[in-house]
Amino acid sequence: MPFLKTNKKNHNKKKKSHIPFRLNFLFFTVFLLFAMLILRLGYLQIVKGEEFETEVQRTETTLATGTVPRGEIYDNQQRKLVGNEALQAITYTRGTGVSSEDMATIAVNLATYIEMPNITEFEQDSDFDLSKRDLKDFWISMNEDKVNDRISDKQKDSLNGSELYQLQVDKVTDEDIQFSEEEQEAAAIFKRMNGAYALSTINIKGEDVSNDEIAKVSENLLDLPGIDTGTDWVRTYPEKDMLKSILGNVTSESKGLPKNKAATYLAQGYARNDRVGESYLELEYEQVLSGSKSQSETETNQNGDVVNTIQSYTGEKGDNLVLTIDMDFQTIVQDLAKESLVNESEGLNDRIYVVAADPNNGEILAMTGQKRETNGEIKDDTLGIITNTYQMGSVVKPATVLAGYMDGAITLADNTLIDEPLTLAGQKISSVFNRSGSVAVNDITALERSSNVYMAKLAMRMGGEYDYYQNMALNIDYKNVINKLRNYYAQFGLGVKTGIDLPGEGSGFIGTAENPGLALTFAFGQYDTYTPIQMLQYVSTVANGGKRIAPRLIDEIRETNAEGNLGAIQTQLESDVLNILDVGEEEISRVQQGMYEVVNGANGSATSYFGGIEYTAAGKTGTAEAYYDGDIKSKKGESVTNRTFIGYAPYDDPEIAVFVIIPYLPNSNSNHENSIVARKVLDAYFQVGDYADLSNDIAEENEATTEE
Repeated sequence: MPFLKTNKKNHNKKKKSHIPFRLNFLFFTVFLLFAMLILRLGYLQIVKGEEFETEVQRTETTLATGTVPRGEIYDNQQRKLVGNEALQAITYTRGTGVSSEDMATIAVNLATYIEMPNITEFEQDSDFDLSKRDLKDFWISMNEDKVNDRISDKQKDSLNGSELYQLQVDKVTDEDIQFSEEEQEAAAIFKRMNGAYALSTINIKGEDVSNDEIAKVSENLLDLPGIDTGTDWVRTYPEKDMLKSILGNVTSESKGLPKNKAATYLAQGYARNDRVGESYLELEYEQVLSGSKSQSETETNQNGDVVNTIQSYTGEKGDNLVLTIDMDFQTIVQDLAKESLVNESEGLNDRIYVVAADPNNGEILAMTGQKRETNGEIKDDTLGIITNTYQMGSVVKPATVLAGYMDGAITLADNTLIDEPLTLAGQKISSVFNRSGSVAVNDITALERSSNVYMAKLAMRMGGEYDYYQNMALNIDYKNVINKLRNYYAQFGLGVKTGIDLPGEGSGFIGTAENPGLALTFAFGQYDTYTPIQMLQYVSTVANGGKRIAPRLIDEIRETNAEGNLGAIQTQLESDVLNILDVGEEEISRVQQGMYEVVNGANGSATSYFGGIEYTAAGKTGTAEAYYDGDIKSKKGESVTNRTFIGYAPYDDPEIAVFVIIPYLPNSNSNHENSIVARKVLDAYFQVGDYADLSNDIAEENEATTEE
């Protein structure tokens, strides 16, 4: 027993002496760890503190670009048709990696300083209008935690980014987006900001920005990362709707680059939200009008926020276009067309097209289309000159005669044929001036008297049939004849694109031949359809002696001088000769003489409308049997008549070629506005007759405008 007591005492003694040692060791270890931590913190703060502070405050400088005003468009007297108006603007340059929550916060702050226009809930008619989706996007950016609480963990794990976001959108209720007016303005600002790409500058508000708004924003830029004040521009049209349909449009900033051309523009250095030419001249001359962008050095902090922007290059406004068109002459032609449509139209006729050019170089002198809408309002439809196609009738006969010469169907020694009513198997053809009997006509008198039979017999000869007898079967390769005629017509510009400096040009309708008789009617303009601009190129080719020249609207490209006006010529555009007729000068001269007789001969179809003129003109009238294909659906396919006129003057040294078409007239009508309007256009050009005092009137008007 004593032995047990002794062991117990020794055991307790050992236990008591061991516990303090372990505690001391633990305390000592903790002390060492704290000491090391304090030393480390001291090292970081004292030795490395400045380095880390520099790293935190480090910024990154990146080159960003900005838009500049587009070049402007002038008439050939250097009067502005399309200009720019400078506007104050509130802009936003999006940093790299900026979150939607950050942008929403900026939008809320900015909304206290500016008013957003035209905010209409659940509409999308402008850059500022808000849809329900826009409001939901804004609410999510401000309440991401709330919306995520409405989604299960399983859904979060199973859905990808776009699917998950769509689910977030679906979880936002109508009650969530019952925003106040100021909150809606913030949502509109957020929508604009959210459409910007990294390091691109967009306009938050580019119109109706007040001086007060500029001042408030400028004073609070430190609280609005990426926001700045600047200037913007909008297109203006001093002459209102004149030529508006061919001048074209520019995309909005929200639309930016057209999707079908975005890759091309991006490769050329454009940003996705850049405004570019969307149609016609604005599109065709985009590279000329766009100018060179401004360049700015943009500093962003580590969070991607833009902290400073310094402009290193102000950019350069685009070059300017000078048209071939004189605004005064254009106004007269436009008014003539409109007055004719208002006062002289008959039946289903709801439009008129008039176009004139210098036949020696292809310069368009005037062009207009006027169209009556179904509500009775008359609107500009100049675009129809290059896009709409019609059967043209007898105005193609000069081309048919020259096609006969080119094909060898007639020669200078053998060009007289008998005009007589043709009775073929299943078809009858006669000329208006000769419903019975036989009359010998050559190429010149066939044009003067508008012989359908002469043209039909030319087509027969081109098919190898030189003899005619009553009720004969037409045994020709009619498809080959039509193809040959089309190839000859193409030399004049009929049925092919003219090369005009506008995109979207039509080439006409080519039908499918179904019987031999179509080859004969095709020879006097009763089958294929052509555009007005093709007809103008065609008559210009005849007038100038055989050169098919591409029509053009642009005469010069000019810089902008220091005062903001037209500067030096950058480019003087030249004529583009597309081809030369494969026929001799004497043959062309005979066709020109035939067109002279149409206007001046005793039997000319236009003689009575050109009596007493103070210049010498040549021309050809046309009447085509067609079918209505206008806007009135209930009248589609109804039989109508198209009236046309081609002409030029002076006859011996042409300065102007003109084409007029008045489609969809009743079949029985006495409408000769095709010839009447053409005569007035030529009178106005030469400033004779009713337009004799035109130069004085224009001078007085220009003087009054200058004084004003």
